[in-house]
Amino acid sequence: MTKENVEPFRSPPTGDAPATFALAMPRAIDRNRVATRREHDLLGEAEVPADAYWGIHTLRAVENFPITGVPIGHFPELIRALALVKQAAARANRRLKQLPTGKADAIDHACAPIAKDWLYLDQFVVDAVQGGAGTSTNMNANEVVANLALEFLGHQPGEYQFLHPIDDVNMAQSTNDAYPTALRLAVIFATAPLARALQELAYAFKAKAVEFADVLKIGRTQLQDAVPMTLGQEFDAFHTTVKEDVDRLREAAALFRKVNLGATAIGTGITADPRYASLAVEELARASGEPMVLATNLIEATSDMGAFVLFSGVLKRIAVKLAKICNDLRLLSSGPRAGFGEIRLPPVQAGSSIPERSIR
Repeated sequence: MTKENVEPFRSPPTGDAPATFALAMPRAIDRNRVATRREHDLLGEAEVPADAYWGIHTLRAVENFPITGVPIGHFPELIRALALVKQAAARANRRLKQLPTGKADAIDHACAPIAKDWLYLDQFVVDAVQGGAGTSTNMNANEVVANLALEFLGHQPGEYQFLHPIDDVNMAQSTNDAYPTALRLAVIFATAPLARALQELAYAFKAKAVEFADVLKIGRTQLQDAVPMTLGQEFDAFHTTVKEDVDRLREAAALFRKVNLGATAIGTGITADPRYASLAVEELARASGEPMVLATNLIEATSDMGAFVLFSGVLKRIAVKLAKICNDLRLLSSGPRAGFGEIRLPPVQAGSSIPERSIR
């Protein structure tokens, strides 16, 4: 059996995202026990932990949206994508001479460990559910990158007079283009391991189809005996339905390669150099290893969520079809005395204490 090419989407260069995290939302700061630094914004001043790479905007978001207790650091594909967006923006602005080379190099350096090594996930602390259309997430990323860049330049976190999270890290960007672009890239990253897993499942069903090619059984309609078939034919049908879903998944995920980076607030590209959008997407494609392209109409792309709707439908289709296969396997393995008992599934745990010798 020959396997087809199963890698239309590249995995992160250092492997898939870590499976588990021990992240938590930051608690209220005890000034008597935790060293702090003072930062200010348009609302005034506040104290943040001295060793935190996030700053006052992130602190405001944590205080404003204590909703789920699940920080965005629990979604490493998104954090990696955000770092790549910030890195691409800095490189594009450096090429346009909008951002001094020293600052651009520092931002580039700061993004690398987040994007390549999955580091600093514990610094992305804003709640996953938040108001403001992603502004809190974008600012959390801006502050973490800025403070890492400041360290690279030999400064302390919070010394924004040397490198600023908004003026420098967020240069030529808006939450309305940086955040959706990162989300789209994150979906592409997350799709790769799912597509591989489904492909391997399809291969497993195909192998069983070959193994059971000569095993006769009865085919049924409405659970009533119908006509003969082979168990191999049944498993080959499972293979086909899963393989079709892999193809649909890849097709849907490919739509996320078209992004609006450079559109800024509403799609007009205001505050950005006219050449910035194409350069930023070019740099994003280079940094991510994905063939990202700039949307042809940035105003439309800024408000269009069609790709997410379609992708959600594909995921639902996959879930429904996998559930159907599981139900079929459960029914075919029912018994051992009074059920169909046509196949045997390996036991994985003991069952209820009431039925004698019950297993699951």
